[in-house]
Amino acid sequence: MTIDLSGILSSDAVEANVAVANKKALFQHLAIGAARLTGLAAKDIVAALNAREKLGSTGFGAGTAIPHGKADGLDQVHGFFVRLSTPIDFGAVDGLPVDLVFLLLSPSNAGADHLKALASVSRAFRDRQTLAKLRGARSKDALFALLVGEESRDAA
Repeated sequence: MTIDLSGILSSDAVEANVAVANKKALFQHLAIGAARLTGLAAKDIVAALNAREKLGSTGFGAGTAIPHGKADGLDQVHGFFVRLSTPIDFGAVDGLPVDLVFLLLSPSNAGADHLKALASVSRAFRDRQTLAKLRGARSKDALFALLVGEESRDAA
């Protein structure tokens, strides 16, 4: 059984047309948004993302990235999605710049739940039709509906 994205993603954790210059600025932007939703300090979120990124790029391919990390002080897995207005270099496995980013933050002890959330997001990001719809969505509400709707449909 996979985690439904609606269980880890709220409508206020989705942003469209975010402009950032590079991966560092992206992580800062994600951390500020995620801090607002989780109560964690933005600097702690950036540190968790950078620590994971040192192990290898979380650039998933096809213009997508799934930066993720674990942090103390969380009681569940949290998701945060942004669509960038202009793709940035992310050091992705296929070398393509990234414009669709799904941040996952998990409690430090969330072994299986963290992996299930990663699997759910990566499954959505492997579907070319889903990616095309995410890139074509006109608003953050449309993005949110796609993200939770696609996952709900897959689980049915």
